[in-house]
Amino acid sequence: MRADRRELEDTADLTVCREAAFRAVRDEGGSLGRMLGAVEELLADEADREFAVTALECVQNLVSHGLPDVASARDAEAALGPRGAACWRALADFWTAAAAWNADSGREPKAAAELLTVENPQLRLLLWTSNRSLPDGRRIGLADILRFEQTTGSAVPGFSHLPIARQTAGQG
Repeated sequence: MRADRRELEDTADLTVCREAAFRAVRDEGGSLGRMLGAVEELLADEADREFAVTALECVQNLVSHGLPDVASARDAEAALGPRGAACWRALADFWTAAAAWNADSGREPKAAAELLTVENPQLRLLLWTSNRSLPDGRRIGLADILRFEQTTGSAVPGFSHLPIARQTAGQG
């Protein structure tokens, strides 16, 4: 059966991506592989690209935190198909560039540890999927990448965070 998300309401897409990613990275029953297989399929269709990239970005952010009950980045990368692997690299490169630009601009990332202490499940879902833990123990988040993208014009190839942020804020 083809993975098709076109029936979803646009305003619900980000929530669906977050929830699916959160469930997939926490389940050892193969749901991460199934989800990444669906992402691979969706990346083949331009109409589904935004949804697929967003879902993959949520997975990538979740695995960046190194939580004991979450799949590792290595596990996720091993389950990617060729389109997913290319998108994974593009997302990683984008977030790395955003972190460097923010640091060079005097915006030092905050400690990732404070993010990981959130106990409210809905808030945790939102924060863990929209922030990325960096290897040095700090983190960057959605505001940092939006600032980077808006100021520099840099974006993930074929994908921009800005229209999604505007739509979420009711401005798009």
